[in-house]
Amino acid sequence: MRKMYPRPDFQREEWISLNGQWELRFDDTDQGIKEKWGKGFEGNHKITVPFAYQAELSNVDEKENHDILWYQKKFDITDKSKSYILNFGAVDYEAIIFVNGERIGSHIGGHSSFNFDITPYVEKGENLLVIRVYDPMTDETIPRGKQYWKLEPEYIFYTRTSGIWQSVWIDILSREHLDAFKFTPDIDRGTVNIKTYFDNVIHDKNRKVKLKISFEDQLISEDISTINSRFFSRDIDVRNLFTERSNIHNDGWYWTPENPNLFDVTIELLDETFKTLDRVETYFGMRKVEVLDGKFMLNNKAYYQKLVLDQGYFPKGLMTAPEDDDLKRDIELAKEMGFNGARKHQKVEDPIFLYWADKLGFLVWGEMANAAEYDEGYVERMNKEWIEVIERDYNHPSIVTWVPLNESWGISRVAHEKKQQDHSLSMYHLTKSLDNTRPVLSNEGWEHTQSDICGIHNYLDETDIRNHYQDVDSALSHTPANRLIYARGYEYNNVPIMITEYGGIAYVIDDKGWGYSSVDSEEALIEGYRELTEAIGESPVLHGYCYTQLTDVEQEINGLLTYDRKPKCDLQKIKEINDSVSHSN
Repeated sequence: MRKMYPRPDFQREEWISLNGQWELRFDDTDQGIKEKWGKGFEGNHKITVPFAYQAELSNVDEKENHDILWYQKKFDITDKSKSYILNFGAVDYEAIIFVNGERIGSHIGGHSSFNFDITPYVEKGENLLVIRVYDPMTDETIPRGKQYWKLEPEYIFYTRTSGIWQSVWIDILSREHLDAFKFTPDIDRGTVNIKTYFDNVIHDKNRKVKLKISFEDQLISEDISTINSRFFSRDIDVRNLFTERSNIHNDGWYWTPENPNLFDVTIELLDETFKTLDRVETYFGMRKVEVLDGKFMLNNKAYYQKLVLDQGYFPKGLMTAPEDDDLKRDIELAKEMGFNGARKHQKVEDPIFLYWADKLGFLVWGEMANAAEYDEGYVERMNKEWIEVIERDYNHPSIVTWVPLNESWGISRVAHEKKQQDHSLSMYHLTKSLDNTRPVLSNEGWEHTQSDICGIHNYLDETDIRNHYQDVDSALSHTPANRLIYARGYEYNNVPIMITEYGGIAYVIDDKGWGYSSVDSEEALIEGYRELTEAIGESPVLHGYCYTQLTDVEQEINGLLTYDRKPKCDLQKIKEINDSVSHSN
């Protein structure tokens, strides 16, 4: 259960998984700090990490609300000469970390990863790790996505996920070691830029970094550079004037969903005798995305996106996949239906999902979990967490679009209020300042300020789509959700127009539930999907779509698959419909 290295895009050789059984205690009266539980406490539950206590697989399976949680686990250290980096994939929402009774740090943000160097706090032999989590259910200014602020899930909102919900592990490193590297491909020049900061390397000790790049076991580049400053940046030519490595005649060596080519990279930190101090295995893809003349471009060619909305929930694990391969399987099922990507909806997805998207060839729209209400504290928390998300996931070639805000969640007055419009703009420009290689949407679905793609949510029928998406003017004047497509004072600027939510057809298999529309047979589900998707595909103005949705989730039963991933219809017929949509517009 969840045994894969949690960051396969930055693979370490030596690590300790802390997934498994922990002690858990609810602290509804907030006594833990006063009673110094950070030094250890008596748990009243055994919980299986990385599952939230609300999830069945946690072995707690408690749906009552508990805002304050305490976790405790013992772990062993055998070599004090090493460095120990404690990593958390995600903890919702505020976490305070104690090691052997000492407070070592804290983190705020339920979807971003974080770590601490615990080397000064660990001892040889047994050590004690304690975590205090605060996740207030009724605070609607917290970016929480689809997690409901009430006890019972309803409508489009689901059971909450409190506390640890992604893997916890310790990297065992030399005292001098490598940190994250950033890869920026440039297919027009045929190069990749590799950048890092050597914050854990002694700069005046003749340390070196060795970079080895290969493609399908063919060596492309291998060299050694002396580290003489904190900052490191190198451009490496990977095309080398070979035509077959470009997409002049076909995809060449570029990354696409159809041919997800990846370059393998080995990075080593060497001492003055060329002894290896640290080693990392990673990869990158030569891939370019941009918007040009109203089209989405992949590797300088117009590309029609056929996406599916993916909530990333599981019946027994909630936001946590029961097994690592379950994340892979969701991609395989979507591709089996002819989708070339997914919009990960209101969830920052597990890095293992993104790893498989890179490997299997699957476009991903990376989306931040949003708040429901706006205040200045929300702005601070939102910005900080979103920066961490982009920093972690920058290298994934599968991510082709960033979505910091969705459907005016948390900014309900953005259509007319300048303050919230400024926040929308600031999220757009903040994202661009961190990553100018990908399109960004300022507010997905409606009430855009400045966006690189005009995403529109339309759950009306195929007649509505045929009548209102024959030219740009009709597409922008139509308000299918009674919301302006652009906020007042802002206007369309020749970017791709896509229907980024549609369908939501509920077909009940096992139980009652909710959807945007409903049918009573497999045949009707297929026909409904056909009518809507063909109407979008025949529009001369639309340049892609995203169907709602991949799977049922709790009471929301508008998936093409049930909650436990059983097909509701012949998936080959869905694929035939998707494959029939082709565009030269």
